Amino acid sequence: MACGTSPVETSGQMVLPQATCHKPGRFHEPQATRHKLGSCHKPGLFHKPRATRHKLGECVEEEFEMTSPHEPTNTHILSHRFSYLRPGSLNEALALLKDHADARILAGGTNLLVDMKLGKAKPAEVIDITFVPEMRGIEERSDGVWIGALTTIREIALSRFLWTSYTALAEAAAAFGSTQVAMRGTLGGNVCNGSPASDTVPALLAFGAEAYLMGSDGERMVALGDLLAGPGQVKLRKGEILAAARLPKVAPGTGSAFLKISRVHADLAKVSVAARLSRDEAGRASSVRIELGSVGPTVVRARKAEAALAKQPMSDEARLAAAQQAAAEIEPIDDVRSTAEYRRKATAALVHDAVLAAWSRTEMEVGVGPRGEPPKAPLRDVPSLAVDAEELVDISLTVNGETMEIDVAPNELLLNVLRERLELTGAKYGCGIGECGACTVWMNGTPVLGCLVFAVSADGADVRTIEGEAANGPLTTLQQAFIDENAFQCGYCTPGMLLMSKKLLEEIPQPSEEEIRDYLKGNHCRCTGYASIVRAIEKAAGGMG
Repeated sequence: MACGTSPVETSGQMVLPQATCHKPGRFHEPQATRHKLGSCHKPGLFHKPRATRHKLGECVEEEFEMTSPHEPTNTHILSHRFSYLRPGSLNEALALLKDHADARILAGGTNLLVDMKLGKAKPAEVIDITFVPEMRGIEERSDGVWIGALTTIREIALSRFLWTSYTALAEAAAAFGSTQVAMRGTLGGNVCNGSPASDTVPALLAFGAEAYLMGSDGERMVALGDLLAGPGQVKLRKGEILAAARLPKVAPGTGSAFLKISRVHADLAKVSVAARLSRDEAGRASSVRIELGSVGPTVVRARKAEAALAKQPMSDEARLAAAQQAAAEIEPIDDVRSTAEYRRKATAALVHDAVLAAWSRTEMEVGVGPRGEPPKAPLRDVPSLAVDAEELVDISLTVNGETMEIDVAPNELLLNVLRERLELTGAKYGCGIGECGACTVWMNGTPVLGCLVFAVSADGADVRTIEGEAANGPLTTLQQAFIDENAFQCGYCTPGMLLMSKKLLEEIPQPSEEEIRDYLKGNHCRCTGYASIVRAIEKAAGGMG
């Protein structure tokens, strides 16, 4: 909702404006109202305020019971309070950054919210740039390819143009975490997280990408690698934002590849490699670039490995020499994902295989990559909003076709609002950090993880939960197939599985088993072993066809 009506002040008390009814058939577009957090609640209890829910044609005021179902020590809630700022344009975002230089930027939120839940980040202000339209898209220009910082990982993974000309980047995006995270995570966020395990950064560096930065002092272009300072650190100036990445044009006869080893399919890399090289007229390697992820404090360029290949006829011996050089010039560590010894051996294997794949692609056309449809762009023309850390603000949601208003604090999560305020308990609490998929719901037609979405960010959104499926009629074909194939046991993961499977069949009506398993890689099931789920989706696809 837009930032509109201020609370009425009387004798130092803040009073919410009276709820008003609306004419039947009219879409409810009220002004935002707000009051101080805690002004109508018992101190120390979990925030469940009196909310006025407005449905089409009626007003229903509900008194929510104030209970404390969760202590503020786990990832089911976000106890840290902060002010929420939502610009409606790039210029407005830059102005906010000038005035709030220490604010954290929210793009997809798939990393920031996790850090905030775990206490690694405690910003006083969060600037939500999700709705800034100027920072999205993939555009081919005379000086190369420009990719907006808000372009989602999923959009990159499904770009036929990138698969053809910048294959390593498309492969890196396709190897990214879960499908839900890829649908919401952004290129800019993946770069600015400063993680040495980033999937897209090795590929971007292999193509010599530059970062287009904007701030109150103007704009500048820098080599993207110069932004990387260390784990979780990037060299952005105060009030500066990454607006886009520019990839130089690739020369004819260029091939590239990205490979990654991780503990499970949807996980950070133990080791990753991006290789890009060209084939000269004499059949030798030229313009060689090899970048290694998860083997140092930042992404590491394997210069000695590049030198072992440059201007040399391509052969098994040359590739093995380059692989050995790459393993020797890194300084990996032992951590929870792997050991230094394993990383050295894996680096050698991946460098050999990535160079082999890239070399083969210098003479052959690359396939179009995975099937599917990119996620829908966020709502346009979303008004600006500013909410203080101690305030509540009314937001408008359409949930399973029913439009309502509810007041939320900046730190409330969409999952908590659905489950505890609206009593839609199909979406489940699981890991709380976006790794299990149990909290999956649809927002504006795209699956999202409810535990990683601020409720205020969903203002104006169309939300769909499992309760909206076959609510007043027979089971859907997909639901019936899950029953027929015994694709559930305890049922805890089933709502998320069904909603992701529904989206899969919308994008790919006749998916292969490999496509099913890849699409659902972010939805964990501890009971079925997944085989029955795959059978159910295949049966539903046949029934829908």
